[in-house]
This record gives sequence, C-alpha cells and structure tokens, in this order.
Amino acid sequence: MDVLMLLIAQTTAPTGGSQGAMGLFPIALMLGLVVFMLLSARSQKKREQREKEAMYSRMTRNDRVLTIGGIIGTIMSVKDNEVVLKVDETTNTKMTFLKTSVQRILADDQASPSDKR
Repeated sequence: MDVLMLLIAQTTAPTGGSQGAMGLFPIALMLGLVVFMLLSARSQKKREQREKEAMYSRMTRNDRVLTIGGIIGTIMSVKDNEVVLKVDETTNTKMTFLKTSVQRILADDQASPSDKR
C-alpha cells in the first residue's frame, strides 16, 4: 500500500518551474477572453441604445412605424415620451404608445441599400 502511495505522489508532483507557468497560461487566456467578450457586449449595447435614441428623436408626423406589439400605424403626434398612432384609416382609430414601444420606422427599412452601412 505504501508503494502505491509513493508511485501516485511521484506521478502527480510538478517536475519543474516551467510547468507551473504553463499551467497559468490557459487560465490567463480564458480570463482575457472573458474580459474581451464583456467589453464587446457592453459596447454593442451602448451602440444599440444610441441608435434607438436617434430613432426616437427623428420620429415625426406621418411616419409609418411598427410597434413592439406588431401594430403598424402612422404617427399623428409626438410628445415628450409618447406617440399617437392612427392604426385604422376607415374608422380613424388612434392609439397612444410610449416612444419606447416603437420598434422601427418603416420608411427607414425602405431606404436604398447605398444609404445603409
């Protein structure tokens, strides 16, 4: 039994200082990758937020928009944080939404491909 313990101890013991440094390299590499991914995700989120704010600021009367609920309507008026949409032409039905409920301006989607980056 003592011989078996001695063999296990000899096979698991580090053989030199370079082995310890090589063991830290994959950990440092993974840590660097995680930090890079977090910073990348953060910058992506900020960019999307800036694009949304720009869209909210350029919404004007008679723009056709799509809400996050799937409702398509024409903007009748824009206030501080809400928009009034006309959703039915025949009955003149109007609905009030928060600006943040607008997913996209439909006229922007129909812009020529050369306008987009």
